[in-house]
Amino acid sequence: MADESRINQHGQKVVGPQINVAGDATIASPPPVFVPHLPPPPRDFTGRGEELQDLLAGFDRGATITGLRGMGGIGKTALAYALAEKLTGRYPDGQILVELRGTDPVPMTPAEAMARVIRAYHPEFKPPESEAELVNIYHSILHGMRALLLLDNAADDKQVRPLLPPQSCGVIVTSRRKFTLPGLVPMDLDVLRTDKAVELLLKLWKPGASPSAEGLSDEDLQEIARLCGLLPLALRAAGSLLANSPDLSPAQYVRDLRDEQKRLKRIGKEGVDLDVESSFGLSYSRLKPETAAVFRFLSIFPASFDAAAEEVVCQDEGHMHLSELVRWSLVEYQRQSDEGEGRYHLHDLVRIFATGRLVEAEGEADRNDAQQRHAEYYLGRLSEADDLYLKGGQGIQSGLALFDREWANIRAGQSWAERQITKGIRQELKRIFWICDDFSNAGAYILDIRLRPADKIPWLEASLKAARALKDREGEGMHLGNLGLAYAAQAEPSKAIECHEQHLAIAREIMDRYSESASLGNLGLAHLALDEPVKAIDFHNQALTISREIRDRRGEGADLGNLGLAYAAQGEPSKAIERYEQALAIYQEIGDRRGEGAVLGSMGIVERRLGKYSEAIEHYKQALTIAQEIRDRLNEGAWLNDLGDAYADLGDKTAREYYEQAMQIYGKTGKRPNITGFRCKLKFKRDRKPISRWSESATG
Repeated sequence: MADESRINQHGQKVVGPQINVAGDATIASPPPVFVPHLPPPPRDFTGRGEELQDLLAGFDRGATITGLRGMGGIGKTALAYALAEKLTGRYPDGQILVELRGTDPVPMTPAEAMARVIRAYHPEFKPPESEAELVNIYHSILHGMRALLLLDNAADDKQVRPLLPPQSCGVIVTSRRKFTLPGLVPMDLDVLRTDKAVELLLKLWKPGASPSAEGLSDEDLQEIARLCGLLPLALRAAGSLLANSPDLSPAQYVRDLRDEQKRLKRIGKEGVDLDVESSFGLSYSRLKPETAAVFRFLSIFPASFDAAAEEVVCQDEGHMHLSELVRWSLVEYQRQSDEGEGRYHLHDLVRIFATGRLVEAEGEADRNDAQQRHAEYYLGRLSEADDLYLKGGQGIQSGLALFDREWANIRAGQSWAERQITKGIRQELKRIFWICDDFSNAGAYILDIRLRPADKIPWLEASLKAARALKDREGEGMHLGNLGLAYAAQAEPSKAIECHEQHLAIAREIMDRYSESASLGNLGLAHLALDEPVKAIDFHNQALTISREIRDRRGEGADLGNLGLAYAAQGEPSKAIERYEQALAIYQEIGDRRGEGAVLGSMGIVERRLGKYSEAIEHYKQALTIAQEIRDRLNEGAWLNDLGDAYADLGDKTAREYYEQAMQIYGKTGKRPNITGFRCKLKFKRDRKPISRWSESATG
């Protein structure tokens, strides 16, 4: 075989060796052919500048096999075309596109792909019967050539491996599946940045325009981009629809897209060969039935999740099917080294697609079973976060981090359970009533920090309804107590007293001394809010007696702190400080950082009233540090505000700085919290899991 490159009679370069192979594979002096080239990238190609530079740098370093991987519609082929255009001078012997049809029911075979490459140089080539002979011809044709192969939409490594050319050639492989090959340098494509997504929308909708020049709303364009999941295919369809629908405003389109049930249809098919739903459908159709079922149930997760959760909810032992979905780029995986195992999530549009398939393929009973597994699992995670928080010390940060990580799933589980109990209690729903009953208790301590009182009330009312339907008197009392605390935090002491009195009656009926002590303490707080310190002191002393009797150190600390508040309100600061110091010692002993911060801040309040500004400021700062450490935004704002008051009393301009910081927090969390008391809480276990407990969020 001879390697030839020559100029034809028209002055055009032609390439391709003249080879002679016996039998059916004979190529007898084929006519000259032009150098093959790939299609150019789309004229509106946008947002992949950094990726393109990284890929070119890889070729500069000697990489010859690049793999572009990602979900359908992410823009792999468009980026491949752009890369090939930049590499034209590096591969003067041609660029060959081979569409491997990896998502088709019957993908292209390696033999078919080899024949296609050979025909790019020898159009009349007839493949031999022997595949081994075909392989030999394939490599002989490419030997010594500097050509670039784009193997588009590859099914897997088995399809691509036989096609790898000699090292003088380059290869770009695109695939929805993740796989490795010798020498392959992979790049996993992500969605576009918001600014680049908006830029692409505008290029398709109003080429050459800028939002300001056209009087367009940046917010609407960004919202369209977000609702399209920043996915290039969806953005192309949306931009084309807007361009071809002059009577459709961006604001109206945003309203249309917000309906998840209609979003994929509303994104549309304008300006694209394949709509978003069909693109996802190509990957979905290639899944094994068991893997497809797992994919459908993954739509239950509203946010990211770990493998342990998926194994329970989707009944996928060893998360084998989940891993297969990652390989198909239908599920995204992000490693989080600081937290050990990584997290999985579905792109928003993929989740909507999976939800549609779930409704089509699974019966209501199967869907409800999976939803119940999800709710129970995250009820347990909520309880676990609460337990970590109660350990104090490093456990506080660990518990809060776990809660924040799983909050979207916890909230979704509680919401589902709450919706189910509206159907009325039946034998088949009894377990769901227990789940709803437990949700408020399972995270009672940590929910105090993370939920505003107004947000806790619906949870508590749902739990109370479930407890009453189940005739769960213990749970009913707990939820009443928590409701009273939420009302107190909202400056509604009369409602609080009504709830606490009902709780006290139940506690005495079932002879629950923990609950009795807690309800007495909370009645004291409510009467203090009504400016009745004498009644408050009486209730707190009753509560303190029981807490010491049953050796409840946390309750004892709360009772002492609340007595400090009552004595301060009665104008007895020395007695107040004495109780605070006793409470502080207990909170430090048991590692309750939030209780410690509450005492320190309360001491600052009394000291400021006594004119001891330096002591007050020091205690406020210590309380602020703790609130920031445990990310307790409500109390962080309170201590910032109190620091402002203390500096204002001194005529110090520093006050303005603290007030401004406090107002930034109030703008996110609502008005300044009504801070009336320490946490007076109960922790108890039932025969069933998870642990149930209740608590109060106000500090002094």
